[in-house]
Amino acid sequence: MTKINAVITGVQGYVPEYILTNDELANMMDTSDEWIMSRIGIKTRHLLKGEGLGTSDMAVEAVKGLLKKTNTSVDEIDVLICGTVTPDMPFPATANIISDKLGIKNAFSFDINAACSGFLYSLETASKFIESGKYKKIIVVGADKMSSIIDYSERNVAPIFGDGAGAVMLEATTEDIGIVDTMMHTDGVGRQYLHQKAGGSVKPASHETVDAKEHFVYQDGQHVFKWAVSKMADVSVEMMERHNITPKDLAWLVPHQANMRIIDATAKRMGLEREQVMINIEKYGNTTSGTLPLCLWDYEKQLKKGDKLILSAFGGGFTWGAIYLKWGYNTK
Repeated sequence: MTKINAVITGVQGYVPEYILTNDELANMMDTSDEWIMSRIGIKTRHLLKGEGLGTSDMAVEAVKGLLKKTNTSVDEIDVLICGTVTPDMPFPATANIISDKLGIKNAFSFDINAACSGFLYSLETASKFIESGKYKKIIVVGADKMSSIIDYSERNVAPIFGDGAGAVMLEATTEDIGIVDTMMHTDGVGRQYLHQKAGGSVKPASHETVDAKEHFVYQDGQHVFKWAVSKMADVSVEMMERHNITPKDLAWLVPHQANMRIIDATAKRMGLEREQVMINIEKYGNTTSGTLPLCLWDYEKQLKKGDKLILSAFGGGFTWGAIYLKWGYNTK
C-alpha cells in the first residue's frame, strides 16, 4: 500500500499595519530600545487596531491570500484548524468564524490552544487527518492578537508580544516529501509560571478581576526562559539524532520567535550556523501561534523542494515539540 504523506503546498502571512516601536514603549514604561534589544532581540511589533477587530480578521487575510496563491477554491477545503490563545470569543471557535467569513462550507473546523506551540500542535493534528487518506486539503492557521491580553505598563511582558497570523495549505502526496516525524510534549507543572488568571470557568470575569489586571498575561520570566532553552533544544537535537541528521543536512531550523537568546541557544545545541536559522523576531516580536508560519512566509523564496526543516516551539502549559519535514515545492 502506497504511503500517504502530508505536505505543505503553500504559505501566507499577515501582520497589521500599525507598528509599535521600542521608543514608543519607552514613553509608556520604564524601558529603552537598548534594554529590550539586549534581553529579547525585538525592535518592533505589529498591533491590530480598530473597533471590533480580532484574531479572525488577521487569519482571514492570511487564508484569503493562501487560497489565491495556491489557486484553491473554498469548496475544496476539507478541514480548517486554527491554533490560537486569543480567540475572538470563548465560543464558537475562531476557526468557525474564519470559515464563515470566507464562505468555507464543506469543511469542519476547530481551534487548538497550546499557547506558543499552537501552530505546531495544529500541524501535527492536520497531518494525521491527511495521512488517514480521508482528507485531501487542510488549512492550518496560527493567529493571535496578543495585544488584547497584554498590560502595556508591564515592562517584563509588554515588549515581547505582537499580533499576526500565518496559514499553510496541507495536502496529500505519495512523493518522498512532507512531514516525516513529529514529537509533542506537555508538562502541566508549567501552568503556574505562564497563564491568564481570570476569564475562565474557575475565575469568571468580574469587576474585581478587571481591577486586579487578571485578564492580562502573567509570566514568571526566569522559569519560562530556563524551560524554553532546555526543552526547545532537547527536542530539536533528539529529532536530529532520531533521523541521523547532521547540521550540514539541515537546510533550516524554524524556531518559535520568543527570545533571541532562546533561538541562539537552540541553534548552538544543534550545531547550526546563524545562516541556517529562520529569524524575524526583531520586526514581529512573539506572535505566539503565528511565529512559525510567519517565518515560513518570510523565508518562502529561499526554500527549495526537498529541503530538510525542523520546526520547534515552546509555550505555556508547558507545551513544546518539534516537526521534521521535507519542503514541498519551489517558489515560482
